[in-house]
Amino acid sequence: MSAQGALVDRPPVPGDESGGLGGLLSQLLLALICGGYAAGAALGWGSEELALFMGDFGLSIAASLASVSCLLYARSGDSGSRPAWLLFSFSSAMAAAGNGVWGWYEVVLREAVPSPSMADLFFLLFAPPAIVGLLVLAKRPVTKAGWVCLALDSWLIGGSLLTLSWSLALAHTTHFQGESVAQAALSLAYPLLDIVLVSMVLALHFRRSSANRSAINTAIAALALTVLCDALFTSPLLRENYRSGQLLDAGWFAGSLLLAYAPWGVRRVAESVAPPPRDPRQAGRPIAGSLAALTPYLAAAVCTLGILYNIVEGRRVDRVVVFTACTVVLALVVRQGIMLLDNIALAQELAQKENHFRSLVQGSSDVIMIAAPTGILRYVSPAASGVYGREAEELIGSELASLIHPEDLGAVVHEVRRFLAASPSEEPTTRIECRFRSGAGDWLNVESTVNRHQGGLIFNSRDVTERVRLQEQLQHNAEHDPLTDLPNRALFTDRVRRALGGRRAGDATAAVLFIDLDGFKGVNDRLGHQAGDELLVQAARRLQESVRAGDTAARLGGDEFAALILGDGTRDRAAREYQVCDIADRLRLTLSQPYRVEGGQEVRVAASIGVAFAEPGIGAGDLLRNADLAMYRAKKGGKNRVELYAPQMQAEVVRRTELAARLRTALHEGEFALLHQPVVNLATGRVSAVAAQARWRSAQGILFTPAEFLRVADDNERTAELGRWLLEEAVEQAAERAAAGHAVPVSVRLSARRLLDKSLPLGSVEALLTRHGLPSGALQIELADSDPRISFDDLEQRLAALRRLGVRIALDGFGSGYAAITALRRLPIDVLKLDRGLVEGVVESARLHKITSGLLRIACDLGMTSVADGVDVPEQVLALRAMGCTHGQGMAFSGPLDEYRLRRALVRDEFPVPGGVALPVLTGGAHPPIRSHDETPVPPT
Repeated sequence: MSAQGALVDRPPVPGDESGGLGGLLSQLLLALICGGYAAGAALGWGSEELALFMGDFGLSIAASLASVSCLLYARSGDSGSRPAWLLFSFSSAMAAAGNGVWGWYEVVLREAVPSPSMADLFFLLFAPPAIVGLLVLAKRPVTKAGWVCLALDSWLIGGSLLTLSWSLALAHTTHFQGESVAQAALSLAYPLLDIVLVSMVLALHFRRSSANRSAINTAIAALALTVLCDALFTSPLLRENYRSGQLLDAGWFAGSLLLAYAPWGVRRVAESVAPPPRDPRQAGRPIAGSLAALTPYLAAAVCTLGILYNIVEGRRVDRVVVFTACTVVLALVVRQGIMLLDNIALAQELAQKENHFRSLVQGSSDVIMIAAPTGILRYVSPAASGVYGREAEELIGSELASLIHPEDLGAVVHEVRRFLAASPSEEPTTRIECRFRSGAGDWLNVESTVNRHQGGLIFNSRDVTERVRLQEQLQHNAEHDPLTDLPNRALFTDRVRRALGGRRAGDATAAVLFIDLDGFKGVNDRLGHQAGDELLVQAARRLQESVRAGDTAARLGGDEFAALILGDGTRDRAAREYQVCDIADRLRLTLSQPYRVEGGQEVRVAASIGVAFAEPGIGAGDLLRNADLAMYRAKKGGKNRVELYAPQMQAEVVRRTELAARLRTALHEGEFALLHQPVVNLATGRVSAVAAQARWRSAQGILFTPAEFLRVADDNERTAELGRWLLEEAVEQAAERAAAGHAVPVSVRLSARRLLDKSLPLGSVEALLTRHGLPSGALQIELADSDPRISFDDLEQRLAALRRLGVRIALDGFGSGYAAITALRRLPIDVLKLDRGLVEGVVESARLHKITSGLLRIACDLGMTSVADGVDVPEQVLALRAMGCTHGQGMAFSGPLDEYRLRRALVRDEFPVPGGVALPVLTGGAHPPIRSHDETPVPPT
C-alpha cells in the first residue's frame, strides 16, 4: 500500500471561458493603445503642434481616466481598501491637473513653462497621496516590533536608493549655478519623493495584503512605471533635452492607463479564470517571502554600490552619502537585532508547542502513526503497546499493508487513493475502518482518522472492536427471534428476496414452507406461557435440524414458523414437488412428536404446513402469501396435514374479500331479507313455531345462505349488527302476524357470545317485546353450541333473565358439540334441537339410530320439547316419530318461506305427516317438493 502510488494529480478547475476571453480582449486593446502612443511619440507625431498636444493634454486625459476609474471603484469596492483607491484617484487627479497646466502654457499660450509653476505644485502633490495609499494597502503588523521593522525596511530601501541616486545624479543637481533656492529645492523634491514612492512600492510588494491581490499588483505596476519615468526625467541629461510628446511621455501615458484598468479589467479576469489548486507535494516558502527576508541585505548592497561608485570615479565621498550609509547600516543592525530576538522567542514557543504536542501524543489513548509515501511507518506512538499489544519500535519500519487484514486491504487502498486525489481544502481528512493485526495474532477493528503529511499520511487510530461487536449483536437481535434465535420475518423475507433475485432467479424449484402448530394455544391455556415458550424452543430446534445447511428456518411470530428450501437446479417439476412435499411431510411428523415441557409433562401438538413454489417473475411477498394461503387451507381441511398451493386459493381469497366488502354495506342498502321455516308437530302436522333465517340477495342477484355470508363476516361489529337486525326484524314480523290472527312463536338463532355481548343488553330485548306487544312465549332463542371460552356462570345468568321475560331457550345443534352435556346440566333449557348431522343418517346408520334415540330419551326424561333439524325425507319423519321426537323442521314439510307464502301456510295450519306409506311433501305451491321456490342455486365456496 504505497501512498506515493496512490497519489493522483488533481486537474485544474476550468474557469468561465467567455469571461477569460473578454479579459484578454481588454488587455490586448490596452496594449494596442499604449503601443500606438509609443509609436507616435517615437516618430514625432508628424508635427510639433500635435506632439505638444499629445504630450500634455494626452497625458492629462489618461490621468483623468485613471482618477475617475479609481474613484468609481472606491465607491463600489471593498470598504477595507476604499481609502487607498480614493487616494490613488486624488493622486491621478493631481497628475492630470499638472499636465493640463503644462499644456496650457505650451499649447494654448505657446510659451515656455515657467519654473517654478502651478504644474510643479500639482506634480509634487502626486506622490504623497500615492505613498499614503500604498501604506493603507500594506499588511499591518500586529506587534510594535513589526511596526518598527516596517519603518526600518522602508528606510533601508529609501536610504539605499538615496545613496545610489545621490552618487549618480543628485549631488550634481545640488551644484547647479544660477538657480534660486526654490528651483534647487524643486530639483531635489522630485527625486526624493520618487525615492519614497519607490520604497513604498517595494515595501508593499513584500508586505501586501491578500485581499484583491490582482488589482493591487496592477496598481503597483502602474505606480512603478510612473516612478521610473519620473526618475529618468530628473536626470540632468534627459531634463535638459526634454520636450513634450517624446518617448518618455509614453511611459507616463501607459502608467495612467494601467492604473485606470487595474480595478476593473484585472478583477474580471481573476474572477473568470480560477487558479489551479496547489499541489500538496510542493513544499517550501513562497518566493515573495524569501525576497522579503533578503530585503535588508539587498538594501545594504545598494548602499555599498553607491559608495563604491564614488571611489571608482575618484570622487571624494560625499557627507550625505556617508551619513545615509551610516543610518542604513544602523537600521540594518537594529532590524537584525529585533529579528534575532523574535527568532529566539519563536524558537522557545516552538519548543514549548513541540513538548506539549509530544506529551499529548505519548499520553493519548489513540495510536498515532506517520506513514511515508512508500507506505513504511516512520513513527508510531507509545499507545500502540496498549491498543495493539505491540511495541512502537516493533512497528516502525514495517509496511502498513502487512498489518491490515487482506480482505480489507483493497478497500483501504482505494480510499487512500481517492483521498489523496481530492483537494485538501475540500476534504482535509478522511475516515478509514479496517481490521488490524494485534500482537496476539487476532484481528482488531480499528477506526482511523487520516490526514496528509509531506506526501505521506498521518493515522490517528483507535480500537473499536467492542463497538463493532455491539453493532453486530444489535444487528443480529434485529434480524432474529429473541426466543428461538431463528431468523425473524424481516430476515426471512430478505433471504427469500435474494433467492428469487440472484442466480437462481430462473429456478422455479425453490419453495417456501409455512408451518403452524395446531393446538399450541391449548398448551398455553392449560400449562402457562412458560411451558409454551419451551415447546416453541424445542420446535425451533427440530425445524433447524430438519432443513439442509443452505436452507433457512425462521420463526415468523407466535406459533408460526417458515422454511426456505432452495432449488437444486432440477428441471423435473413433478419430481421436485414430490421431494419438497416429502420434506414437508417428514417435518410435519417431526414437529408432531411429543414434547416434554416444564415439570416433565408430555404434550402433543400437530403441524399444518403450506407449500408454495417459486414461479418466474414472482416476488418475495407473493411467494410468502401463497405459502400462507396453502397453510390456512391445510388447517381448514382438518389440520395436521400438508397442502400445496393452487391458484384457485388466491381466487377464493379475492372472492371472500370482495364478498366481505359488499357485506359491510348490504344491511344499510336493504339487501337482506328474512325468511321463516315452519317447525311442524310430527304427530299432528300442525305448525308449532317458525324459525327465522336471514338471506342476502346481493346487487348482482345472487342469493347467499347464512353459512356463506357468516363465513366472511369475521368483523365482530358487522356480525353483531346483523344479529341485532335479525332479532328486531323477526320480532316485528311476528307481531304483525299476531295482529293478523297468526299467533305463532318465532325462533331466532343466536350464539352464546352474542348473548353476552354488550351490544345486546338485557333491557333491549324486554323493550323490543314491549314495543311490539309480543306476548310471553312468542319468542324463542336458539342457543348455538357454546364456546369453551364463554363463562357458563355469566351465560346461565343471562338465560335465566331472558326466561323471566317469557323467552323460551332452545339448545341448537345438540349432539355435535362436546359441551352439550354441561349445557344440559347447568343452563335453563326448554327445547332440545337435534343436530342435522344426526338426522341425516338416522335411517341408514344403526349406530346413529341408537345415539339419536338415546338423546331423545334424555330430552323426554328432562321434560324438554325435542326438535329435529334437517328432516328432508318421509323415512326420517317415521323414524324420528318412532323414537319419541315431537317436532321436526326441514324439506320434508317446507323450505324457508317469505312472508306471503308463510301466511298461506299458517292459514292451512297443517302439513301432511307420513303414516304407513310415504306421502308427497306439501310446500304451499306447485313447485318441486324438495326446494323452496324462494331459494336459488348458490355457487360453491
